[in-house]
Amino acid sequence: MPDPTSADPSRPSPPASTTNQPAAEPGPTINIGEEYGTAKKNLPPARIVLAAVVGVLVLVLIVSFLKRAKPQAAGSLDHIAAVEIPGQGSTMVALTFTLTNTSEKILYVHTLEGKIRTATGDSTAEAVSAIDFDRYFQAFPSLKDGVQLALTPETKIHPGERVTRTIIVAFPVTLDAFNQRQTTSVIVWPYDQQVPVVMTK
Repeated sequence: MPDPTSADPSRPSPPASTTNQPAAEPGPTINIGEEYGTAKKNLPPARIVLAAVVGVLVLVLIVSFLKRAKPQAAGSLDHIAAVEIPGQGSTMVALTFTLTNTSEKILYVHTLEGKIRTATGDSTAEAVSAIDFDRYFQAFPSLKDGVQLALTPETKIHPGERVTRTIIVAFPVTLDAFNQRQTTSVIVWPYDQQVPVVMTK
């Protein structure tokens, strides 16, 4: 007969008593929000950010202003002589001006124009060829009043050089309309320049 006190390998052993074991301490907690931070904690105050942005914008504006394209020369429109072309409703005008190269490089004249502003709008005309000056002066002697040598395309004006020259243009307006103009301008376009030299009177 089996001994009831002997161990039966098929029967599970009773669980060990845990009354004398200390309780497990909780592990350290990790706050994900603290780990990665927030915009409020990581970014500087909005006032500082705004001041920095404004400072950068002001600097960009100053640099743009200093680097902006400037005319290569300056001058003045000195004398205007005008005659009406009979039967054409047009006016031929001799514009005499003084031009000074204010840059540090040679100014190469590309094209020349005259412009007037009237009550009905602007009118622009290209300068006629200097070869035709004598023919126009013979046909309209009063056109020669105050004229100087012609300024022609391809003319070179050296740094600091000042010249007084004339161009002749024909505007598609009557002499009466021309006499009531608001402004008259000579426009000199140099080569390789996006900004023309404008002399207005």
